[in-house]
Amino acid sequence: MAFIYSRNNLIGRQKALGRFFEILPGALSWLLLIGMFILSFKASFIAALIMIAFILYWVMRLFYMNIFLIISYVRLAVEARTDWMERIRDVDNVEAFCRSSFPAERVSSWRERRSRSIHRGLLTGLMKSGCLPPKSSEICHLVIIPVIKECRAVVEPGIRGIVEGGFPAKQVLLVIALEDAASDSVKDDMRALAAAYKAYFLDLVIITHPCDLPGEARVKGANCTYAAKKAAEFFTVRGMALKNIVVSCFDADTSSLSDYLSCLTYHYLITPDRNRSSYQPIPVYHNNIWEAPSFARVMEIGTSFFQMIESTNPCKLVTFSSHSMSFSALVEIGYWPVDMISDDSAVFWKALIHYKGQYRVVPMYTTLSMDIAIGQGWWKTMVSIYKQKRRWAWGVENFAVVARAFFEQSGIPLAQRIVYITKLLDTFVSWATWSFLLAIISWLPTIFASREFTTSTAYYALPRIKGTIFGLASIGVIVCMVLSYSLLPREAGWRHLGRRILHLFEWLFMPAFILGLSAFPALDAQTRLMMGWPMVFQVTEKSARKK
Repeated sequence: MAFIYSRNNLIGRQKALGRFFEILPGALSWLLLIGMFILSFKASFIAALIMIAFILYWVMRLFYMNIFLIISYVRLAVEARTDWMERIRDVDNVEAFCRSSFPAERVSSWRERRSRSIHRGLLTGLMKSGCLPPKSSEICHLVIIPVIKECRAVVEPGIRGIVEGGFPAKQVLLVIALEDAASDSVKDDMRALAAAYKAYFLDLVIITHPCDLPGEARVKGANCTYAAKKAAEFFTVRGMALKNIVVSCFDADTSSLSDYLSCLTYHYLITPDRNRSSYQPIPVYHNNIWEAPSFARVMEIGTSFFQMIESTNPCKLVTFSSHSMSFSALVEIGYWPVDMISDDSAVFWKALIHYKGQYRVVPMYTTLSMDIAIGQGWWKTMVSIYKQKRRWAWGVENFAVVARAFFEQSGIPLAQRIVYITKLLDTFVSWATWSFLLAIISWLPTIFASREFTTSTAYYALPRIKGTIFGLASIGVIVCMVLSYSLLPREAGWRHLGRRILHLFEWLFMPAFILGLSAFPALDAQTRLMMGWPMVFQVTEKSARKK
């Protein structure tokens, strides 16, 4: 019997098991925080030793993450000027290319030499696999853009980017997945967009998702699933093979580089198990970065950094935000969940379970740009970011479903199940607790120190030890500052020297930003899930971009 990827409408043993796994992350987070608080009061010496060990571990992990952040940044730099259409032509003629024994090529920089070396290695691996791809002319892209509140000025830049890109737009079916609950002005804007750009694509269609279909919640996944099912009918009528179609689900504010679809096509063709893979670019939030308050700017750069680090470990990489996958795989697994908020990561877990662990995410070292969630004024911006981060943290609902699937299904290798479930639990618990431990609880043993502890050598040594450790941690922060400076878009805001200097100083307040706008929302989401309180999908407000 196929596993139903949902946490709703469970009965009997499944319901009890699911409820246990819903409680577990929040319970562990609260147990860790409350336990360390009580220990700081009752046994301050032991609590101090635990906190020093934890801070030391945190610094080591920070250095570890910095190393892979730099590796990811270098890979982005290496591929920054790659001609993906030229690479696609090599894949189309892979047999002839490999027979040429890779003649020496004159290249101008180490980046190009490294890029070509990676390319040759992938071509060789493709030939050895025996899973040769179809020709690029046979590949079609399905791009789904869900819309409910967004006006034309928000959606149009992304559509224009596809039209102006290097990959032929005539091989792209663009679907505007419009919610029937959208206002008349939004519907008029989408119809105007369709009329203006339809001729550039294989087709551009508006698919309107009815409200309150049976079994659906008011979530993005329900809208995208409805649109994808209608698109499947489009391809079936035209006799187009679903295995040659790559589906991308973009947020309405997503803007792609001119070569994004070319890069995606290349990675799809070069990957031997292309129909058992998702394809994940690096998300950046550059569309309105110079209009956003400093705390919003630093928070979203931190999100991009996390995804850059994750991209260096494909064995554990999970889809996030805008991503792509084989349309045949999407159809086989039953599309996106229609009753869960966190659909972007859920579709990966659903595929992994469906294919008994034979599914992975291929990192793409290119970027997709989106909006930072901002409101009218800094307070509304803070509220908007808090709600957005809480919605992302609600991805903890996937832990309950995945853990139940791993517990019930024996088809996935045990070692793989342990690795994935441990990573999931560690991610959510550390997200909700580490900032509290570092910023608040690490100081409590000294405050609540007993008389015996205050007269000991350890009491006086502890501040120096923590100061030294945090001093080492500042090196990691400096690395983040430098890389964030390098990744900023070279636009009007960049040319203002004062803004560039201010951006470096913004990182000094990063601990407070993370505590208030990351750890708090994560703990909020876990507590809601633990208590069984409902969570409603809230659309992040988008605004037109300034020219």
